[in-house]
Amino acid sequence: MNGPGIGKSVSTKAGIIFPVGRINRYLRRGNYASRIGLVAPVYLSAVIEYLVAEVLDFAGKIAHDDRKVRIIPRHIQLAIRNDEKLDKLFNQVTVAQGGVMPNIHKSLLPKKTMKGKRSASHSAP
Repeated sequence: MNGPGIGKSVSTKAGIIFPVGRINRYLRRGNYASRIGLVAPVYLSAVIEYLVAEVLDFAGKIAHDDRKVRIIPRHIQLAIRNDEKLDKLFNQVTVAQGGVMPNIHKSLLPKKTMKGKRSASHSAP
């Protein structure tokens, strides 16, 4: 397996894909706290990886429904806005080239007519 002097990365030990060492560096250089524990970057990397997996899963389903093989920013926007929890988390986020959610205000829709039904005032001769 690993020879002498060759170590495993923290990401490999934790079983996650996102870089734990880089997250640790960002946490330390960002001055978010005076002290940062050993598990904090591992936990944060796992949370970010989970969120990315959720968004990409939803966006992939939307791309498949749209008969596309590539996920574009529009699919990411629709994935975020169609999920209640992700929408709440990303409510202040703007997805570049994502467009807007399709929405037509009720007052702009045509009025419903009563075809085939006559009112009582018109039925009596």
